[in-house]
Amino acid sequence: MTSQVFQPRGFSHIRLTVTDIGRSKAFYESLFGTPPGNDFSDQIDDPSIHDDPARLYGGCSFTFAGQTMGLRPVAPKDDRFNPNRVGLDHLSFAVATFAELHAAAERLTAAGVVHGEVTPLPDFNLVIVSLQDPDDINLELAAPLGS
Repeated sequence: MTSQVFQPRGFSHIRLTVTDIGRSKAFYESLFGTPPGNDFSDQIDDPSIHDDPARLYGGCSFTFAGQTMGLRPVAPKDDRFNPNRVGLDHLSFAVATFAELHAAAERLTAAGVVHGEVTPLPDFNLVIVSLQDPDDINLELAAPLGS
């Protein structure tokens, strides 16, 4: 019996651990311009929710392009993300065009969200904008170079 090669088709979902579900949910709603599709954050004070995957552990999730990003509120309140530890370094969201990337940067500025400059990365055929979420997780918005 030969083993077949595993060929991923993309990501099914990713979940970020956060310190404050209300603050993080509001940030990502503002970033994406849409509320979460599944949201159990209003039940965060129910002690049984932290052990309940069916209620997303008291978190919420956003779905776009067939992929889901969830927020799980289990980190201690004083904890902060560290990209130099084992785990996530950053999370990059693809946008379709350079114009969409610029529009997103303008929306972030208008919302008072600190972000980096629109930066071309020719070796990767990308243009990016970097920003930090409320728990200091580094995020990127990325568009194809020349789109």
